[in-house]
Amino acid sequence: MQHGPAVRRRKLGAELRALRNRARLTSGEAARLVGWHQSKVSRIETGTSSAKPADVALLLDAYGVRDDRLRELMLVLAGVDEGVGRDHWWHAYRGVLPPTYRDFISLESQASAMRTLETTVVPGLLQTPEYARAVTRSALEGVDEEQLDALVEVRLARQDVLRGDPPLLLSAVLDEAVLRRQVGGPEVMAAQLERLLEDARLPQVRLQVLPFTAGAHIGVTGPFVVFSFSSVSDLDVVVLDHLTSSHHLEGKEDLRAYSEAFTNLQIHALSPEDSLDYIAGIGDGA
Repeated sequence: MQHGPAVRRRKLGAELRALRNRARLTSGEAARLVGWHQSKVSRIETGTSSAKPADVALLLDAYGVRDDRLRELMLVLAGVDEGVGRDHWWHAYRGVLPPTYRDFISLESQASAMRTLETTVVPGLLQTPEYARAVTRSALEGVDEEQLDALVEVRLARQDVLRGDPPLLLSAVLDEAVLRRQVGGPEVMAAQLERLLEDARLPQVRLQVLPFTAGAHIGVTGPFVVFSFSSVSDLDVVVLDHLTSSHHLEGKEDLRAYSEAFTNLQIHALSPEDSLDYIAGIGDGA
């Protein structure tokens, strides 16, 4: 288990090495093109040293990379700051968001697909404002109203990825407990269930319910997220997401295990169509 920055260094280094090889350059030739010592290129490629966004931009220029989306993702992996790439809106909330949560948001903003299992609460990308406020207040005892407002704003702003161009493809499996837990009270929960029904009909969202009748399942150990990136090879990252922080798993064995686990959960969950009926039934008091 590692925090985001370590994962991103390794992923960034591997992709830069692949781009250098595609450009038919040795590490020494690449170093000379950008005016560095070969050891700096090697350290970046192995992930033992971090690379500044400006360094990455130099390497991408040397390798002839012109794909804007790929360049942007490389800069995000390097820890791009304000003013580069897309509108990195979360920087405005530096005072209330831990680095690991900002890292999670940066990955989410650049991912092409997201697979998530939720066992306790509705996924953040599908929450109503009232539900987000209730779950945040419950999870962070003693949080003041200003911080609460900021955290809810962040949660809601994250949802824009579902309506981007192209939108994030979201596949979510929800344990039935998510739908039964009265977060914020009956009225808040009723509105939240309606929101799930609306979002589940979006072409970019695949929502499935894992009913109690399915019994014990591989996800009982807790929720998880798997991000995938179409622009970069071998960049899938497993994230164990918490309210204001996250941890990352990036080993091939971990990726395989969580991917297989999610597929298994989808098999045992209700179909998307039956899940809609199930959610509607719970909303009607069934």
